[in-house]
Amino acid sequence: MNKNITILSTTGYANTLTGLIPDLYAGLDVVSRELVGFIPAVTRNVSAERAAVGESVVWDVAPEMTSGNIVPAMAIPEPGDKTIGTDSLTISKAKMVEFGFVGEEQKGLNNGIGYQTVQAGLFAQGLRTLTNEIEVDLATEAYLNSSRAYGTAGTTPFGTNTGETAQIKKILDDNGAQGSERSLIVDTSAGAALRTLTQLTRVNESGTSMTLRDGELLNLNGLSIKESAGIQTPTKGTGASATTNDAGYAIGATVLTLASAGTGTILAGDVLTFAGDTNKYLVVSGDADVSGGGTITLAAPGLRVAMSAATKAITVQATSSRNIAFPRSAMHLVARAPALPQEGDAALDRMMITDARSGLAFEVSLYPGYRKIRAEIAMAWGVKASKTAHIASLLG
Repeated sequence: MNKNITILSTTGYANTLTGLIPDLYAGLDVVSRELVGFIPAVTRNVSAERAAVGESVVWDVAPEMTSGNIVPAMAIPEPGDKTIGTDSLTISKAKMVEFGFVGEEQKGLNNGIGYQTVQAGLFAQGLRTLTNEIEVDLATEAYLNSSRAYGTAGTTPFGTNTGETAQIKKILDDNGAQGSERSLIVDTSAGAALRTLTQLTRVNESGTSMTLRDGELLNLNGLSIKESAGIQTPTKGTGASATTNDAGYAIGATVLTLASAGTGTILAGDVLTFAGDTNKYLVVSGDADVSGGGTITLAAPGLRVAMSAATKAITVQATSSRNIAFPRSAMHLVARAPALPQEGDAALDRMMITDARSGLAFEVSLYPGYRKIRAEIAMAWGVKASKTAHIASLLG
């Protein structure tokens, strides 16, 4: 039995799905090896408990604290009260993938390549579809909530060395991100460039045989590098010749007012630079027409360099792929089995199967019809970037 698979439960009037377990094993065995880098890197709240779209999952957030002077006394000082904050994530999707067969189709397949072989492939593709959609949701949430960026738009990272990892680490360090469980999720182009670097393919220089012999990526500068097929390449806004107003802005400012200048749009997810500041900032709220003098909002922690009381030219960086770095605590995924009526539904049987590699629990249901059977693979989930200051983009 594949030890990456755990059967959580089976329910129903009959053990109808027992015969499908080998096909489900085969399907999950394929999907668990897809290029999904975000799912294993984020904070996951995954169980077989059911959830409905719109349901919230809440967790605690420790408050910031200030220091005080030590004053010797014969009485123990009363501790100050602390307000524990909370954050929440909403289950936003409940999706399924389905397929069905009639008796004649099953018999015909058994006279050829075999019904079980075809069914295993369909299960594999269904599981792959749901897994990849979750991976894309995480990648999209991450780039839309990234704090700052490093790299050159349109240029694949790691062309000559691994220096980009040091610069991404610097952004996370400067923003106060936790130093452990950090990941850098890259696309296959960046992964290929990294694998071809001489110092990583010579065991005596890389310190390990993983890259040379197994084709696995390494932990560089405290970043566990993983590949993902879900890395996004969003189209940039059309903004040109836009400027800030002349009010001046302090370090840490996030909301900037634009002068009535230039043309086009600044979109959420755009990467901006300002005259006199080499930092590349991410936009979380843009402006549909910069000529109207609206406002834009930068991701926390905001400006790293103060702006003087003068207009500053804004450059929207070119379209780029968004490789993402973050500690586990900055990104959250909640995955559940979809909600059911209290009375149940028409399913003949259903079971929850957890892939231990990704940690995702898929619900598999079997529905009987008139001389026909319907199989369904389903999951409900939600994603959230809970700490934008702790997410950085490596442009490619």
